[in-house]
Amino acid sequence: MLERPAASALPDAVRDHWADRLAPAALRPYLRLARIERPIGWWLLLLPCWWSAALAAIAGGVPWPNPLHCLLFLIGAVAMRGAGCSYNDIVDRDLDTRVERTRGRPLPSGQVSLKGALAFLALQGLVGLVVLLQFNGFAIATGFASLGIVALYPFMKRFFWMPQIVLGLAFAWGALMGWAAAFGSLSLPALLLYAGSIAWVVGYDTIYALQDIEDDEIAGIKSSARFFGDQVRLGVGICYVLTLAFMVPAFAWAGAGTVAFAGLGLFALHLAWQVIRIDRNDGAGALRLFRSNRDAGLILFAAMTLDTVLRAF
Repeated sequence: MLERPAASALPDAVRDHWADRLAPAALRPYLRLARIERPIGWWLLLLPCWWSAALAAIAGGVPWPNPLHCLLFLIGAVAMRGAGCSYNDIVDRDLDTRVERTRGRPLPSGQVSLKGALAFLALQGLVGLVVLLQFNGFAIATGFASLGIVALYPFMKRFFWMPQIVLGLAFAWGALMGWAAAFGSLSLPALLLYAGSIAWVVGYDTIYALQDIEDDEIAGIKSSARFFGDQVRLGVGICYVLTLAFMVPAFAWAGAGTVAFAGLGLFALHLAWQVIRIDRNDGAGALRLFRSNRDAGLILFAAMTLDTVLRAF
């Protein structure tokens, strides 16, 4: 019988995070349930939102992405990433006991009860709803349309060899939201950006899944890392090529300038660096590569924003 893990930070959490040092002890398991001590998740959910807002600013000829929209996307990303993780852990609470990296999570370890997790999920969902209602009607409807995909994702790893595709459909949804919030509709650049963002998510989450590949095999959990096997570098490389194949025409169709394309070039170099550095047997290195996508995404967003500023003035 497995011993109950201590109520401490999980292996892939940020060390000495404020949630583990400063938050009241009673709240820490709930913060871990929302993955607050692993901020990379909400960053990766947020970045397609910001890219989309910046692409809309480029297409609309305004000097910068809408600051209020960007702030709302930030709050919404933190809340909805937490809600998604809480929901995922509720669904996966039995599977998580079979994987070394996840058996210390609040639900399988007994730090949070199922009723407590459900209540916390509802609270985070309410915050997300309040944020969503600040946008126009079309953006609100677009946001609600993502919920079905989010609900489906935790079950996919049980029978679908590429659950990362479904994760991509959910995590890249923000690529539609920034455009929808700006224009009250969707156009080809937003759809192309969404497609590119999906491929990006599949690529980086394949890298992330390398940490669990041995335990996943034992537990019967399917993942793109297991699917690609020894060809994981090629698989991730194809995902990243598709990312750029969709993003380049998205930028061109929106009327992006030289600075935005230069940022896309730097983004491409970063993705190529990740592919070169992939080691199927290095879980710690896989986590570092996965986390580096935040920096790659911020570089792209900064270049897109600078492009709008320079062209406006």
